[in-house]
Amino acid sequence: MNFKILQSEMRKDEDRAYVGKTIFQVDSHKANYEITFFSKNSRDWDYSLHYAKESGVEEELLAVDERIEQDDEWFDGLLDAAWNTYSVEE
Repeated sequence: MNFKILQSEMRKDEDRAYVGKTIFQVDSHKANYEITFFSKNSRDWDYSLHYAKESGVEEELLAVDERIEQDDEWFDGLLDAAWNTYSVEE
């Protein structure tokens, strides 16, 4: 199972916490996914996974979520895609 990044972004919210998202597709899955990231310190990250637009097969979403939980390369790749779009605010 491989993924392809479609879109990503990272910003700071009004509380100065980092909020990001990455939209991606997984080989042979019906729907695209969006993972959102949140961190108060840019080191400890929470995330939420959901469909990017239309719903897909729930078992596929659960498999992707498990892969993100178990595979640091997947998590880091999706987070890095968002993080690489962040520009330091003056």
